Amino acid sequence: MSRVVAPGPEGARAIIDDGRYMTLATADAAGVPWASPVWYAPRGYSELFWVSDPNARHSRNLAERPQLSIVIFDSTVAPNHGQAVYMEAEAAQAADGLEVFSARSVAQGLGEWKDLSGPLRLYRAVVSEHWMLGEGRDKRIPVTP
Repeated sequence: MSRVVAPGPEGARAIIDDGRYMTLATADAAGVPWASPVWYAPRGYSELFWVSDPNARHSRNLAERPQLSIVIFDSTVAPNHGQAVYMEAEAAQAADGLEVFSARSVAQGLGEWKDLSGPLRLYRAVVSEHWMLGEGRDKRIPVTP
């Protein structure tokens, strides 16, 4: 069954709370864009955590240029009813937050993260602005979740 998420604070919270993947839109030092979907864990609505290899293209891009855009799309809805939360943020490797990532992982049945092994590192995006689609196509309105 499909749901309809209205633009506004409640809709933004529902999409961020219920989502599993977000898409990072990064760019390298020359401005060449790159998009990457990652599994995420939120702490509130302005901090988003994920785990990546520092050698992944999006991680290298963030090391050069920490500014990024993020979108979390509600893919549970029927065509022509889609809604998403669009965000502007800055991101970098995080020294804390693994407990947030682990708790979300456990809640979704994916297991506990006690530490990071191998090349994986924890990253955090700090969101400065949120938008959703308003009336009409691609008319974004600011929201505060």
